Amino acid sequence: MDKQETPLKTTAVRFVRAVKIFMTSEAGIKARWLLVGLVLLLCGINALNVVNSYVGRNFMTAIADRKSAEFIQQAIFYIGVFAASTVVAVFARFTEERLALLWREFLTRRAVKLYLADATYFHLGYSGTLTHPDQRIADDVRAFTITTLSFILMVFNSALTILAFSGVLWSISPLLFVVAMFYAACGSYVTIALGRPLIKLNYDQLDKEAGFRSGLIHVRERAEAVMVARCEEQQNARLLQRLDEAIANFRQVTAINRNVGFFTTGYNWLIQIIPALIVAPAFIRGDAEFGVITQSAAAFALLVGAFSLIVTQFQSISTFAAVVSRLSSLLQAIEQSHAPGSPLAIQVDEDENCLGLEHLFLLSSTDGKPLIRDLSVSIGLGTRVLITGPNQAGSVALFKAMAGIPTTGSGRIIRPGAGGILFLPQQPYLMPGTLRQTLVPPDKSADISDDRILHLLHEFNLDVGQTGGLDKESDWDAVLSLREQQLLALIGIILARPRFVFLDRLDTTLGADEFRKILHTLSEHSITYLNSGAARGPEGLYDAILTCSQNGEWTWTTNPPEHEPIL
Repeated sequence: MDKQETPLKTTAVRFVRAVKIFMTSEAGIKARWLLVGLVLLLCGINALNVVNSYVGRNFMTAIADRKSAEFIQQAIFYIGVFAASTVVAVFARFTEERLALLWREFLTRRAVKLYLADATYFHLGYSGTLTHPDQRIADDVRAFTITTLSFILMVFNSALTILAFSGVLWSISPLLFVVAMFYAACGSYVTIALGRPLIKLNYDQLDKEAGFRSGLIHVRERAEAVMVARCEEQQNARLLQRLDEAIANFRQVTAINRNVGFFTTGYNWLIQIIPALIVAPAFIRGDAEFGVITQSAAAFALLVGAFSLIVTQFQSISTFAAVVSRLSSLLQAIEQSHAPGSPLAIQVDEDENCLGLEHLFLLSSTDGKPLIRDLSVSIGLGTRVLITGPNQAGSVALFKAMAGIPTTGSGRIIRPGAGGILFLPQQPYLMPGTLRQTLVPPDKSADISDDRILHLLHEFNLDVGQTGGLDKESDWDAVLSLREQQLLALIGIILARPRFVFLDRLDTTLGADEFRKILHTLSEHSITYLNSGAARGPEGLYDAILTCSQNGEWTWTTNPPEHEPIL
C-alpha cells in the first residue's frame, strides 16, 4: 500500500512546492495582488447571487400575486443585479486569466532554465527515462497553471457558495439541505468509482498524441533525407501506427466518459426536480409563497453544485491529475539527472591550463571491446595534437568522452571548464536564428564588432551575411552545405577564443589547403587545437601525434616544433 501511495504523495508535495515557489518569487508579489483582487471579486459574485435569489423570489411572487407595481420594482432590481453580476464576473475572469498567464510565464521560464542547465536535455534523452519533455514544458505547464488556478478558485467559490446558501436552504427546508449533502456525497462516490481509469488513460493519451506529433515534426525537419532515401512508405507505416495507438487509447477514454456521462447527466437532471418535490407540497398547503419554489430550486442547484465538484468536473480533474503527474515525472527526471547518486566511471575534473588523460579506458557500448587502453597523456597550452590511426572508433569515443558525452569506460579526464574548451564534430550544430546570434557568444556580444565578423566571413570565402546582413534569421543547417556549416562553426570558435578546441574529422570534408589555413588561423588566435583526422598532413601543423591502433593500443609521438611558440 505504501508503494502505491508514495507517487501520489510525491506528486502532491511537488504540487505544493510549485505553488510556494511561485508565490515567494518576484512574480509572486504581483500574483498576490491579483489573487487578493480575485478573492474580493468572487466574494462579490457570491453576495450578488444571494441578493439575486431573494430578488428572484420576490419577482416570481409578484407575478403569482398579480401585483403590477411590485412586479415593475422587482424587475428593475433584477436587471440591476444582473448588470452588476455581469461586470463583476467579467473582471473576475479577466483577473483569473492574467494570474494564470503570469504563473505560466514564471513556470515555463523556470522549466526551460532547468532543462537547458548542465546538459539536462541531453541526459534525459540519453537515459530514455522520460518521453517528450518538450511537450511537457510547452503544453503541460500551460494546462497545469490554467487548470490549477481554475480548480483552486472553484473550490474557494464553492466554499463561499456553501456558506452563503446553506442558511438560505436551511431556512426554506432543513430536509432539503440534508438531501443536498447526501445527494452530492453519493454522486461523488459513484463518479469516482466509474471514472477512476481515466487518470491513467489521459496520461497515456498525452504521451501518444505527443509521439504522433513528434513523428510528423521529424518528417518535416528531415524532409530532404526522407525524399532521398525514398522511405515514405516506412514513415507512413510508422506514423499510422502511432495514430492507431492514440485512437485506440482515446476509444477507451470515450467509453469511460460515456459511462460517467450516463450517470452525471441523470444526476444533473434530478437536481432540477428534487427541490420542487420537497417544497411544492408546502406551497400547495399554503405554507410557502410561490417564489420560494424558484428560490429553493436555485439555492439547491448552487449548493449541490458546490458539494458536487467531483461529479461536475471529473473529466477535467482526471486530465489535470495526468498533467500534474507528467510534470512531477519531468521534475523527478531533472532532479535524478543532477543527482550524484551513481557517479560516472570516467571522472572529469577542471583545469583551465591543460588537458590531461589519466589511465583512461574506453569500451565499445555494443560489445564491450576496448577502444582505448590505459591512455595517460598531458597536453599543455600550445601543444597541437593530431589524433589518427586505424582505430577510428577509438578516436570518436575519445572525442565524446572529452566532450562530456556519457561513454563506457573508466579513468580520469582533466580539461578546462565551460568556454575554455570547445568541440567541433564532423556535423556541427548551428542554432537557427540570425548570423550574429549563431556566431557571437552572448557574453562577448559587446566586444565583437560587425566588421570583425564580416572580415572572417570574407577570409573564409563564405557568402553569407553579405546580402541579408548579420540580423537576418535563417535555418543554417538547411541552407548551408556541410563544408559551409563547418567553416561557419569554426568562425564562431575563433570569435569565442577558447583555450582549446577539439576538431573531429573535418579534413574529410575540407580541402587540404583550406584545412591548413584553418589550423594556422587557430594558432594565430592562440587557440590550441586537437584534430582527429585520417592523415598527418603538412609538416609544422602538429607538435604531437596520438596514434590509436587496433585492440585499444596507442602510441604518443612528439615532434620538435618548427615554428615560434603560439603562447
